[in-house]
Amino acid sequence: MLAMPVRPRLAFAGLRSDDPEDLEARQEPVLAVVLLAGIGGILATPAWHTLMDNSERDAIVVAVFTFIGGGLYGTAGYFMVGGALHLALRSLGTTWTYRTSRHLLALASVPLVLSLAVLPVELAGYGGDAFRSGGPYDGAPRTAFMLIRLAFVAWTLGLVALGIRELEGWPWTRIAGAAGLFVLFLAAILAVPAALL
Repeated sequence: MLAMPVRPRLAFAGLRSDDPEDLEARQEPVLAVVLLAGIGGILATPAWHTLMDNSERDAIVVAVFTFIGGGLYGTAGYFMVGGALHLALRSLGTTWTYRTSRHLLALASVPLVLSLAVLPVELAGYGGDAFRSGGPYDGAPRTAFMLIRLAFVAWTLGLVALGIRELEGWPWTRIAGAAGLFVLFLAAILAVPAALL
């Protein structure tokens, strides 16, 4: 997992092993990435940055919502998007297991974990205004931070494509077909927090 940001091909190559010991060794790191990536992913949704518009929510409530909501979001995304990825890849001829598809997705989600480094910068500059509409955070700062987070999402999508290429050796055109379906499901999942708030 630690190799992912700098040596992704090496990290993806480890998914080729179906040895029970290797599978067991991956479980806890995958869980940690899924939970933290869920928090990073939920912070990338515009709706999350209006939580404090409701005067009954303070910083502690927002932190708890983000931790619990991010964990649920990451877990649901892991199984739903992992399933969508698996179906897309199986329809294009791969013989992967559902577990391999989920683990590929978890490895590729490491940039979403790294995106959590944006939050302290955001809070240092704007405090609670980062979770309210209006005020000094609106406009250019909100857009800039959203673009930074979207860059991490794009990095994740790129790693999914690279992982497929590393494991299957497919040409980029075939990967694009699988990625198209994956992106549709990801967009649907990103819309969920807006519907919940």
